[in-house]
Amino acid sequence: MVVIGSKIDEVRVDGRLEQVTKDLKIYEAIGLKAAEIPVHGLDAIKNGRLDRRVTAKTVDLLAGFDFKYSVHAPNPLNLMDRGDPALHAEVLRASLDFAEQIGAEVVVYHPGRFVVEEEFTVHVPVPDETEKQRLMEAEASIIGQLADEFPRVIVGMENARPYLVHSPYCYAEQISPLREQVLKIDRPNVKMTLDIGHMYMASKFYGFDCAEAAKSVVPLIVHTHVHDNFGGAIYQHQKTQTHLIPLGKGDSHMPVGWGSAPIAEILATYADGYEGIYMMELRSRYFEHVAESRDNLEQILATVSLKSKNDRTGDREETPCSGT
Repeated sequence: MVVIGSKIDEVRVDGRLEQVTKDLKIYEAIGLKAAEIPVHGLDAIKNGRLDRRVTAKTVDLLAGFDFKYSVHAPNPLNLMDRGDPALHAEVLRASLDFAEQIGAEVVVYHPGRFVVEEEFTVHVPVPDETEKQRLMEAEASIIGQLADEFPRVIVGMENARPYLVHSPYCYAEQISPLREQVLKIDRPNVKMTLDIGHMYMASKFYGFDCAEAAKSVVPLIVHTHVHDNFGGAIYQHQKTQTHLIPLGKGDSHMPVGWGSAPIAEILATYADGYEGIYMMELRSRYFEHVAESRDNLEQILATVSLKSKNDRTGDREETPCSGT
């Protein structure tokens, strides 16, 4: 069964549970089957601790809907933080605890950054290769420990987008190092969230084939973020969407079909047999277009399914991974 959902936007919600309720009612009305809950958007984690009162209210709220849920851990979470790594570990622990409380199967986690985006402009020194390896090992150890502590929740490590000048700020910009880290952690509940928009940007920035990259991690993909863009990397300070879109730049998080990401070619590598959620991750400026995005994604998945069926019966046709 194909399960398509959409994220609850943390900026749009801004700590207001009543806004979550309103948005979920809209998702219910248009027939979505899943929603991704941003634990940070609910103010459910405060200084590394899970707010049990907010969590209990959220549990009651979500029980009123028949959705499958995933959780997005706070974006600033960085298990490679060199200032207060213990606090960041507690934030991930609280995120997993929250997911368990609301019955979510997957927590989306942004892998560690050697230099975080917020520090790009303050000239923080980039770690040398020895320090990078130490940070990778520290991250793997923390995730392994927390995965053991919460065996019913899957940590979905998400591939990252690139930036001009500062990349590689994160090892997960490319699929191969992320795959190696997941395999190194070696837990049944540590897998990958494949972000299609990020993959497209990285493929253009680093020059790899996105379909081949996706094929290399098919057994690890447990969750999918689906959104569109034109693949153009930007500098970290470039934020204004109305300035970026005319030039085809940035991590646009547009509705499916609005950009040039080769979504069909990527999904064709693993949709057959995939049991996870296709979670649309659109910016809040596109909220009114969630249904259109869902319709476009359903059409892509139907085409991919038909092609897969034809392939099994011998009517094969190669489709390259090539965004326009």
